[in-house]
Amino acid sequence: METIILASASPRRQEYFRLMGLPFEVIPSPIEEILNEGLEPRMAVEELAVQKVNSVRELCRDRAPLPWIAGADTIVLLDGVVYGKASDREDARYMLSKLQGQTHEVITAVALFCGRTGKLDCQSVVSKVSFAPMSPGEIDWYLDSGEWEGAAGSYQIQKLGSCFITAIQGSFSSIVGLPLREFYAMLRGNDYPFKGS
Repeated sequence: METIILASASPRRQEYFRLMGLPFEVIPSPIEEILNEGLEPRMAVEELAVQKVNSVRELCRDRAPLPWIAGADTIVLLDGVVYGKASDREDARYMLSKLQGQTHEVITAVALFCGRTGKLDCQSVVSKVSFAPMSPGEIDWYLDSGEWEGAAGSYQIQKLGSCFITAIQGSFSSIVGLPLREFYAMLRGNDYPFKGS
């Protein structure tokens, strides 16, 4: 199987690559993760995923042949407000205080570049997550776990954060950070050489 460059330092995305048995190399994108406020959120997340891939593609321009490159980005959206990664604990507390007791959207975009064909695909998935009400003490308890660091919306649904999730609608893997069904279909659609195929 051919190595895919993952334009992300996210351990959650790396774990999904391992789950799929994909050989990969991590080259985090050097771009600042700033959403284009002139676009509606879903389009802005897709644009950021493409920018991540293109920035790493530029770093790899001297490689021959050009490699596969995958990049992704995730945001949380509640009442038209975007919640990305918290800058510090107080920012994370603010986000959780807004999300608790509410249903929000999680939008994840994944972009894939095939060096052999020069084709770049991008897809996004919108899922919904419902939070139980959280007391200030529960928010502090969760913040103490450290899971808020580096996570959109300041929580991780696949870990302790699941204690506060009452329902999800859509793709669980997309909420975690990589929509596996869509990513697998993109790889297949670009003739990625899976074992046995």
